[in-house]
Formats: sequence, C-alpha cells, structure tokens
Amino acid sequence: MRAPGPLEPFVESGVCVIDGGLATELERRGADLGDALWSAKILLESPQAIVDVHRAYFESGADVAISASYQASEQGFATRGIDAAGTAALLRRSLELAHQARDEWLAMPEAITRARPRPLVAASVGPYGAVLADGSEYRGDYGLSRDALREFHVARLEPLVEAAPDLLAIETIPSALEAEAIVEALAQLGDPVPAWCTFTLRDGAHLADGGSLDDAVRVVATSDSIVAVGVNCSPPAPATEAVTRIAETATLSVVAYPNRGADWDATAKAWTGGDDVDMGVVATGLVDAGAMIVGGCCGTGPSDVRAIAAAVGSRAQNVHG
Repeated sequence: MRAPGPLEPFVESGVCVIDGGLATELERRGADLGDALWSAKILLESPQAIVDVHRAYFESGADVAISASYQASEQGFATRGIDAAGTAALLRRSLELAHQARDEWLAMPEAITRARPRPLVAASVGPYGAVLADGSEYRGDYGLSRDALREFHVARLEPLVEAAPDLLAIETIPSALEAEAIVEALAQLGDPVPAWCTFTLRDGAHLADGGSLDDAVRVVATSDSIVAVGVNCSPPAPATEAVTRIAETATLSVVAYPNRGADWDATAKAWTGGDDVDMGVVATGLVDAGAMIVGGCCGTGPSDVRAIAAAVGSRAQNVHG
C-alpha cells in the first residue's frame, strides 16, 4: 500500500481525525452564508471567524484542518469585482488563516501535553459544481469537458500550493470525468503534492453522477500525488458501504468524512435532517470498514469531532493491539 505521505504519523499511531464542517460552525456562530460564495464569503468579510473555527476544531481533537477554499474561485469572486490576482491572494489567504489557527493551538497548554503528532493543514479543493452554487456537486451534471475542468482546477491549485499546505483535500468530487481532470491538473504542478481525493455518492457503489466508484478510485490511484482516497459529504450508511468496497481493493489509505445524513436544499442553501446521528458511532463503523482517516462534513461541529476523536482513539488501540 502506498504510504499516506504527511498523514503517515497519524495512521501509524492510530486513526487520523479530520475536522468537521467549517460552514456549519461558522453559521452556528452567526455567519450569514446564504450566498453563492458560501464559506468563501467569510474570507472577505470576517477572516478571524475562520481562524476561530479552525482553532475550535483543533481544540476538539482534530489532527487536520481543511481550509476555507472549497468554494473560492475566480468565477465566484468576479461577481464581487475581484480579479484573478485577487482571487489567488484569497486562496493563499485561506491557508494562512488555517496556519495561524494551528500556531495558536500549538501555543495552548493542552496542545503541549497532547500526545499526538503536529496537526496538519489541508487545502480544500472543491469541485467545479461548488462554483455553480446549485448543489450540482451532488449530481455531477456540469456538461463541461475534461479539458475545461482541468483548466479550472489548475487555476485554483497553483495559488493553493504556493501557500504551502501539508496536503490537498480534493473533495466532494461527483464524477470520474472530474477526477481524470484533477489527475491531469495535479501532473501540471510538477513535483507531486500529497493529496487525498474523496467522492460524493449516489449509493455505496456509485458516484453522485451514477458512475462506478471502483472506476473512479482506479483513476485517482494513477496519480503520484494521491495518498488516500475515499468519500465525503455523503450520508453515513452509503459512506460506510463505500469504505468497505474501497478498502477491499485499493492500494491507497482510505479516508471518509460523511455528513450527518441530512438533505441539501440548494434553493435555501441549507441542510435539513440528520440531527439524531452519533458521529462517534459513525466513525467507529468507518474504522471497522477500513478507514484510518475519518471526520465529519456538513452538519457536523466541534462536539462531533470531539466524539469522533474519543471513539476512534479507543478503537485505534483495539485495532493496533
């Protein structure tokens, strides 16, 4: 199995815990995200709020913070009069904020006594559908060519990589076609940049666009950059089924951070349902299925990450003896 790059110290010592929903916690703290830019809007309006949420997740036991760049793009920021150079600066800024939060957390007494490797900062690389702000990352029906998708991702990847993340979190990818475009975009960066790639699902065997999950996993496994593959922002049940499927054949580490099982209302730009899910139980099931990098996505917050860290901490001891 290919070594999981910067995630390796966490996987070797147990289970690596990813943070929870950035936008979810920003909204809980009063941010208005009813906007096509979603959490990227806060990069413009209240960057300190992003730092505070990242730090809260570190305090709750997260080993990885995912940056506020998921929905940040030249197309999106152009609606605010921001040009390509300004967009690149904001993409880099999203990483600077996550690094700042990590530095603040590492200076806290509880971080000094916590027997875990130094936490990581991952640059969120969302799908093209995130720019459309119509929920199409859960359908994959863009109608764009692979070349167009590759160009879109190269333009975002370059400034993100310049900001020196520990790895890339390529996430919420709904189709093998977009995965192929991303593999090509990663190759254009030059030296391999460690990354995970996670997909959205229609069910435990199919991507959001109906394509084969197995085929998509094989696509990303061809990239020298990809060190882990899995699923995110899908309900816990199909996510767990997909993890089992991936773990049986993949040569990569398996990563999973499902949502709470809620439904996305693209018109209201809000999640509904999923309130009765115990993410600690979900995480334990994911680890049993073969994932060693787990967390939560939309609908989850610091309390969920705390439950995940507690659950997989004890589970990791059982797994490793």
